[in-house]
Amino acid sequence: MINDVRVKQEIVRRKALERALVKSDRRNRLLLKDAIHMQEHLRHLSRRVLSAQEEERKVISRELHDEIGQILTGVTVRLAALKRDAAVSTRGLEKRLAGTQRLLEKTMRIVHRCARELRPPILDDLGLIPALHAFMRQFTKRTRIPIRFSAFAGVERLNGDKRTVLYRVGQESLTNVAKHAQATRVSVVLRRVGGDVLLEIHDDGRSFRVQRVLSARKVTRLGLLGMRERVEMVGGNFSVLSTPGNGTTVRAQVPMKP
Repeated sequence: MINDVRVKQEIVRRKALERALVKSDRRNRLLLKDAIHMQEHLRHLSRRVLSAQEEERKVISRELHDEIGQILTGVTVRLAALKRDAAVSTRGLEKRLAGTQRLLEKTMRIVHRCARELRPPILDDLGLIPALHAFMRQFTKRTRIPIRFSAFAGVERLNGDKRTVLYRVGQESLTNVAKHAQATRVSVVLRRVGGDVLLEIHDDGRSFRVQRVLSARKVTRLGLLGMRERVEMVGGNFSVLSTPGNGTTVRAQVPMKP
């Protein structure tokens, strides 16, 4: 009788062990599947980031070659002509030197603009709010799109990395507005939400399918991917809402504390 009870207990124990093993095996298969999916996602993401970097380099290279290169070539030709003509006569030399000087000043402005877009010194020297102000002023001057901006001074207590992230989100969002939205006005708001800082950029332009753009195999809007990755890198949350008739709203929320 005792042996029968022991046998039954052993059968129950073994069946329970088998069920646990089957359950564990199923869970391991799911974890492996998730790991493979994550690996594929990271590989795809890496390709898109590399593509974004290459696109940025292409833009900088084009500006340096097309604008600065052509102007400097013109300056070289002018200086050679001035040198040749000055040996014969100095008549009109001052006027022609002034024209050459204007070309050099134009080159300097382009170089300064490229440097500001790569990393604006004002962001490190004066802070996030003045840097955004300066960028938005240039944006409105270039596009004729007015921007309503409001911010709270406490945002400057964020560390340098987070301020840089918020600046880049603002920069990329407004660049996208200029390229794609066909908007007539934009609002940019920096406010505190609990223990976080929220940057919100809203435009009244054309809408687009956010999820389709973010998950597309073919990269169409590199800025969205870059913004999301930057914000998540500092422990924040990034979202985009775009609906027909209501334009697009970009939100980046980052924690105040490390």
